[in-house]
Amino acid sequence: MSPTQPPTTHLAQEGIHMDAQPDLRNVDGAALLDAVRHALVRYVVLPTSHAADAVTLWIAATHAQPAWAHAPRLVIRGPEKRCGKSRLLDMVEALCWDPFITVNSSSAAVYRSITADPPTMLVDEADTIFGPKADGNEDLRGLLNAGHQRNRPAKRYDAASNRVESIPTFAMAALAGIGSMPDTIEDRAVIIRMRRRAPGETVAPYRHRRDRPGLHALSEQLTVWLRLDMTVLESAEPAMPLEDRAADTWEPLIVVADHAGAHWPDRARSAAVQLTAEAADNGDMSTRVRLLIDCRDAFEDQEAIPTTVLIERLRRDPEAPWREYGPQGLTAMKLGQMLREYEIRSNTMRFPGLGQAKGYCRIDFTDAWDRYCPEPVPPPESPPLRGVAVPAVPESKPQVSAVRLDEVVRLSRTTETSRTSLTSKNEAVTAGTATPPLRVIGGAR
Repeated sequence: MSPTQPPTTHLAQEGIHMDAQPDLRNVDGAALLDAVRHALVRYVVLPTSHAADAVTLWIAATHAQPAWAHAPRLVIRGPEKRCGKSRLLDMVEALCWDPFITVNSSSAAVYRSITADPPTMLVDEADTIFGPKADGNEDLRGLLNAGHQRNRPAKRYDAASNRVESIPTFAMAALAGIGSMPDTIEDRAVIIRMRRRAPGETVAPYRHRRDRPGLHALSEQLTVWLRLDMTVLESAEPAMPLEDRAADTWEPLIVVADHAGAHWPDRARSAAVQLTAEAADNGDMSTRVRLLIDCRDAFEDQEAIPTTVLIERLRRDPEAPWREYGPQGLTAMKLGQMLREYEIRSNTMRFPGLGQAKGYCRIDFTDAWDRYCPEPVPPPESPPLRGVAVPAVPESKPQVSAVRLDEVVRLSRTTETSRTSLTSKNEAVTAGTATPPLRVIGGAR
């Protein structure tokens, strides 16, 4: 190789030739996305093919940010160091639109770098912003939370001009770090869970001076291809396989895939469904939703349960957080505060063997269970085949079912004749009761 001859990149070795001045008038969008994806998987071991498709589409979407109503985040996370997070962020930096790396950048500088045609924000070691050691980054956290949607500007008072200044926050952002990001970020993100390379998994070594020019040429082609049709992209209303916020996050990527055509529309929707499902399965459940689920288990088949018994059952599970929830574990006061967010409140009731006590009724939980943690619907049973003899199944040994709480109350009244029943009108025969009337479990209606 002569001293003046440019080095041969790995992309060129694979048959992807990036001329110094490529012809950008007739770009094949599908082939261009294929080339970007090929570059990614050559230098980085991504966890799945869906992840490779998603990162490719996210990078392409950064080149058309003025067309989008939402700016999806790209979260690159791993359980440990050396999982390829920083290398993938290097690839994103080389391929995305106008990268803006926030290392050692002041919040004021970051805010004022966002314009109507925003840069792509890149944050490595995101634990310095969101983790337990984060300090003094409230403005940047607010920017990353608010910038997912248009028309969410930050307001600042300018003393020099004596007026309130409106600073735009809308910009796509990629964040890399160890462990999960806050729910406010991951709920608005395409999440890529990196993992350390296994024996036998190899990648090509990435050299900035040698390999970045080829990646930058791909970036230029993405810019021209997408910005020639910004009006078409802005007005697109693709058929989405997702709903609500997940649909908002994935819509720019789906639009890019539909614009490219060929196999990309199917790949994009498959990646959207798969990665969203993985995020739901592996995401950190909120404490309140975990409480609702654990309360459902604690009720078993009872219609009502004393507060003391509910807390005892919640704290029984060694893997649940309720033993260590506060200095003394979960208390009745903390339980009540958390459940009031769902309009669930305790009531004074009479329980067999316990007498008058505070407790919770199952019926008060059903609406919250249906909305926030519905149980999976079992598949319908197949109807028996006509004309086919079904062999008799030996009768199994009968099992004793749990006794319902209202049945326990009724049984106790047949034996405890000395205890006067509480009437539905709280009449004088029930001495010592006060208004409002007590709720009776299993009493006569």
